[in-house]
Amino acid sequence: MKKNERITYGLIITVFIFLIANLTGKTLNLNTALIPNSFITHSVILILSIIAIFAFKTKMNYNLALPKFKTIFKPIVVGILIALIVNILLTIIIIIMGGEIEKHPLLSQMTPLQVLIFVFFYASIAEELLFRGFLLNFLDSDNFKGITILKRKFSTPVITSALMFGLAHLILLTTGVGILFILRIVIFTFVLGLFAGYYQEKYNNNIFAIIVHMSGNIFAVLGAFLSNMNA
Repeated sequence: MKKNERITYGLIITVFIFLIANLTGKTLNLNTALIPNSFITHSVILILSIIAIFAFKTKMNYNLALPKFKTIFKPIVVGILIALIVNILLTIIIIIMGGEIEKHPLLSQMTPLQVLIFVFFYASIAEELLFRGFLLNFLDSDNFKGITILKRKFSTPVITSALMFGLAHLILLTTGVGILFILRIVIFTFVLGLFAGYYQEKYNNNIFAIIVHMSGNIFAVLGAFLSNMNA
């Protein structure tokens, strides 16, 4: 498959899966306090991503395997540092600009346990199967150049998948949150996606992208538990 075809098909399929999942999540209501409606959205993303990976398995190199323990420490630290540094910097900028520090609308609707299960674990796995598992691998890094930052090479597929991951969070516009909040989330998820893709490429293993993603969500889980304790 030619480079331009990979880009076209990869982006179209990714956008299709994401839009179908969100439309389904908006349409169906579980009517239960135990399982948030985001479960439907991420379930559709997970299922369709798996179907896409299997459908194009002869045209892409997908690998999901348990890593050696010594290899996961750095990705975990990187994910945590990204969440800490990027969000602190963006929060300071928002305050300077006179903006309001808003809470993610999805997190405000969940208990701490639900945040742990449906955001930290489930959403991380589902989204990484789509944006890194399918899209990044489908674009095929061997056919693209990239850029080097701090002696780390970020290939075009890594950058593209991170950009799509960040832009996907523009869906928050439908929830009524402020533009500064959305920009903060888009920038944070783009940076997180860059390193999720970087470590996936480095080890040729989708599990590393999932690990970075989960690490980036750790403060959302901690925040949810702390808020519950202070309530």
